[in-house]
Amino acid sequence: MPVRKVLWMIQAALFYLFTLFVAAIPSSLSIRIGKITGAFLYKILPSRRAIALDNIRQALPYMKCHPSWTGTFESAEDIALATFKNLGISIVEVCRLYHGKGDILIDSIEVRGSENVQHARNKHNGLIFVGGHSGNWELMSLSFKRLFGENVWAIVRHQNNPYLNTVVEKMRMSYGNKVIYSKTAMRPILGAIKNDEAIGMLADQAVSKYNGSLIDFLGRKAWANKAPAILAHKTAVPLVPVFIHREGDHHVLTIHPEYQLCGDRTEEGVSRDIQALSRYLEEFVCAHPTDWYWIHRRWKRAGEPI
Repeated sequence: MPVRKVLWMIQAALFYLFTLFVAAIPSSLSIRIGKITGAFLYKILPSRRAIALDNIRQALPYMKCHPSWTGTFESAEDIALATFKNLGISIVEVCRLYHGKGDILIDSIEVRGSENVQHARNKHNGLIFVGGHSGNWELMSLSFKRLFGENVWAIVRHQNNPYLNTVVEKMRMSYGNKVIYSKTAMRPILGAIKNDEAIGMLADQAVSKYNGSLIDFLGRKAWANKAPAILAHKTAVPLVPVFIHREGDHHVLTIHPEYQLCGDRTEEGVSRDIQALSRYLEEFVCAHPTDWYWIHRRWKRAGEPI
């Protein structure tokens, strides 16, 4: 048996054992265990920590001048550590969801703008929830069935470890959701839209220039996925920006009104729409800087800061 396959099996087994452990602990200890997990990851993942710190340091001057800035954090180090702790809490929550202990989490979500889902739904042209890797995005996806009666098709990347992918896929398909893998996504996405179904799209990671539009994001140039605007132009599917963040001991799900396309289907028009959609995320990050996934190299391939 190849060494890589053995390592993959061990990795998946360890992760599954961790899910069993956190599912067994009292719910009152979840946040504490999550913070400890996040702080541990902050220490043992120096390369990811360095990416987060670099991203935050370059964005912080811009964020501090933004109208949505909360002013709670002063340094990149404070934001980075708190981000890792929030990720740790989310990992623990997702593990509990995997073992069927997520009802209390979903029931405690505070929803702001729920009427915007129904308004967009009335068009019967399918639905795309456009968000980012904010807060516990896995919880957000899984909550739509209970909150709105929507089974959401989640656009995801296939894990390199096939055994770990099986575990993660089972979690993502619980609570009524389905999975579309990003490498072969277009046909099933169009099929879901045609059947008046809902798609969940986290469109906040760097893409190549062939798949993206060059936009301004947190004071720097970044490549953003232009698929949401292209799909909306071609199919008239409503685009509804959604984000989730942690507030005290519960989560807040914010649903914005449907985004209205600029009406220009040219490349320039698509870029204007993607820029406008990215402003929703920018406002979210400035208001909730520790609830965004700073660990990803968001600005790669886009040149120097502007």
